[in-house]
Amino acid sequence: MFKKVLVANRGEIAARVIRTCRRLGIQTVAIYSEADADSLHVKWANEAYLIGKPHVSESYLNIDKIIDVAKATKAEAIHPGYGLLSENPTFAHRCEEEGIVFIGPNADVIAKMGSKIESRKTMSEAGVPIVPGISFPLQNVEEAASTAATIGYPIMLKASCGGGGIGMQIVHNEEELHKVFEGNQKRATSFFGDGAMYLEKYIQNPRHIEVQLLADHYGNYVYLWERECSIQRRHQKVIEEAPSLFLDEQTRKRMGETAIQAAQYIGYTNAGTIEFLVDEQKNFYFLEMNTRLQVEHPVTEEITGLDLVEEQLRIAAGEKLGYSQDHIQRRGHAIEVRIYAEDPKTFFPSPGTISALQLPEGERIRNETAVQSGMVVTPFYDPMIAKLIVKGENRNEAINRMLQALGSYQIEGIKTNIPMLKEVLAHPEFQAGHTTTDFVNRHLSSVSIKK
Repeated sequence: MFKKVLVANRGEIAARVIRTCRRLGIQTVAIYSEADADSLHVKWANEAYLIGKPHVSESYLNIDKIIDVAKATKAEAIHPGYGLLSENPTFAHRCEEEGIVFIGPNADVIAKMGSKIESRKTMSEAGVPIVPGISFPLQNVEEAASTAATIGYPIMLKASCGGGGIGMQIVHNEEELHKVFEGNQKRATSFFGDGAMYLEKYIQNPRHIEVQLLADHYGNYVYLWERECSIQRRHQKVIEEAPSLFLDEQTRKRMGETAIQAAQYIGYTNAGTIEFLVDEQKNFYFLEMNTRLQVEHPVTEEITGLDLVEEQLRIAAGEKLGYSQDHIQRRGHAIEVRIYAEDPKTFFPSPGTISALQLPEGERIRNETAVQSGMVVTPFYDPMIAKLIVKGENRNEAINRMLQALGSYQIEGIKTNIPMLKEVLAHPEFQAGHTTTDFVNRHLSSVSIKK
C-alpha cells in the first residue's frame, strides 16, 4: 500500500479521500487555492500547499504545479477525486511519465471515454446498446437539422466533451434547433475547449440509472449494483438512491453484466461507472462512462458495506480484488442529496459567508462536507457544498429518515436548495417511485425553471 498520497482536488471529495487515507495509515498531501485556505480538507491533511489563485485555471487545473508538489513531497500516488483533472488524459499521462501512480484508469482509456462521440462508437463495437443517434461531430446547424429530421423529434442536442448538463438541451422542432445550436456550441467551447456537438433521439420519460464497477489489474471485474439518479435539475443530479425501485432482478443483472462487458472491452481498471438511460419498458441504453469516482458513490457504499476510496487505493497499489461477484451483497436502501449554495427556486448560485452551520446527526446519517461556520462560499467553484446520506431498512424508512435529517439541517448566511429537496422527497410521486429525469420540471410548482 502507498505511504503518501496527494489529493488533487478540493472541498468535500478531498476531505472524503483524506478520511479513508487516514484510516489506512496513509500520509496525505492537500493542495488548495487562495480561496480555500480555510477548507477542512486543508486542515485534515498531513501536509497542505498553496497551489495558486482562486480561478481553477491558476490552481486546481495547473498540472505542472500539482506534479511539482507531488514530487517535492515524495507522494507515490495522486487521487484526482471527481471533476477538475479527474478525467483529464493529459494529467494521467503526466503522472505516468513522472513515475507517480494515477489512482484511476490509464490515460488512453480516459481519452477514449472522455469524448461522448468516441465512447458511443466504442460501446457500439462492444455490443452495448446505445441511444439511436449519430456518432460523428456536427459541422453546423444545417447538418444538425438534416440529421434531426432523419432521426425524428424530439432530439437531445449534446456537447461531445460535455458534463454537468452544459451544452445539453432537449429540442422539439427545427425552429428551436436553429435557435439553440450556436449557443450550446459556444458554451461547450467555453467550458471544455471543444465545441463538437452531436445529437441523439430523446427517450420519453427516461430514468437515469448507473452501474458502479470495480476492476483490478488481473482481469477481475465486479459490479456493485446500481444507483437511480433521475432526480435532476438542468440535467444535473440532485438526489440519488440505491437500489433502484424501478428495476426487476432480471434487468438489474443484465445491466450489471452489460456494464462489465463494456469495461472488459476497453481494458478498464479501478473504479468506474457506466450510465444508462432506461425507458418505460425497461430497455436500457448506454449514456456515458465516468472514468472516476462519482459524487453519488456513498449510496453504493451504504448498501454494500465497501469503502470505494479504499478499493481504488488497493487496486492502484497493485492488489487483487478480494472478492468475486457472488460475494457482493446489497442490504437496505440508501439516499443521497446534494446540498447546493443556490436559490432553491431559480437554481442561481448563492455565495456568501456561512454564519451558522449545524449538521444533522443520528443513526444511519452520514455527512460529507468541507465547510464550517464562518467559511466563505466563493463564486469560483461548483456551488455544491455538502452531501447528506441516509440509510434505511427499506426505501420508505430511508425517505422518512432523510426528511427528518433535512428538517434538522441548519445553515445560515447563504441560500441552499434544502427546501427544494424536502419538496421532492415529500412528493407523492417520488414516494411512489415515479422518478423520471423530468420530475423537477413536471412536479415542482415552487421552482422557476431557468434555461
